[in-house]
Amino acid sequence: MPVRADALPEPAVPSPPPGLVTIGRYDQRPGYRVHRPHGSDSRLFTWTTAGRGSLRQGATGTTAGAGDLVVLGPGVPHRYGVEPGADHWAFWWIHCRARPSWDRWLRPYALGDGVYAVRSARSRERIASAFRRMLADARWTGDGEPPDGAEPGAGVVAGGGVVAVAHGAAARELALCSLEEIVLLATARAERGRPGTDARVLRAEALIAADPGAAHTVRSLAAAVALSPSRFAHLFTEQLGRSPMRALREARLLHAARLLEATGLPVERVAAASGFTSAPHFHRAFRQHYGTPPGGYRRAVR
Repeated sequence: MPVRADALPEPAVPSPPPGLVTIGRYDQRPGYRVHRPHGSDSRLFTWTTAGRGSLRQGATGTTAGAGDLVVLGPGVPHRYGVEPGADHWAFWWIHCRARPSWDRWLRPYALGDGVYAVRSARSRERIASAFRRMLADARWTGDGEPPDGAEPGAGVVAGGGVVAVAHGAAARELALCSLEEIVLLATARAERGRPGTDARVLRAEALIAADPGAAHTVRSLAAAVALSPSRFAHLFTEQLGRSPMRALREARLLHAARLLEATGLPVERVAAASGFTSAPHFHRAFRQHYGTPPGGYRRAVR
């Protein structure tokens, strides 16, 4: 439900530099406000553990309660703070440049003006564990074993809470991997709860997402959910707004993007591992979808 945040006050608060991965955990009382009249250079992810927060970006506002993941995109003026009337707001936050492949997971939860809100009351402990691991990994120097968890009192800031910055390359990548797990857990759990979607369609969609490189066909997917091919194709397209083969193509391109981001595999092997039998076809499809060829995409995200 949209909220008014016009009363959130003024001193402007700078955002962390866009090249860093900065993570914090706060428990703020009434009066806590952040105002960025020019927005942030990176995305801001917040996950509420208790209390309530109020966030507004551009003309779009929302509130956040326990279990809600709210994401603010870069470059748009925003304000956030403890929701009026709430006694506190406890939340994790991360400033970073998000991996492009996350956009597909967040897209169904767009509210406008670069705001995404995922209402996810489940998987809280798994998500909380990923945040704790991210905080610990952000402090890893690369020597010895990564820490098991945040040290008591380390990185305490005024007003309560902790903040860490992932400076090293290994620390940044580990932190982003934990954040990717969080985004996936939140959006996947919310997707399974979409009202009115046939369980067989969701099962087929999950089969595609779990192994996009497999030799899926309309017939094989229909058989897996005990439907005729024609009935399955009609139901899938009607309920998800795209055909099974289009969903498969998009899942394969997403899988390829993640392999380009996270591995050093040659582009031809990325294509094969993602289910594309023709390298030229893969290049064309990838460029059409992401606006850049696979090699250019890899260079840009790195």
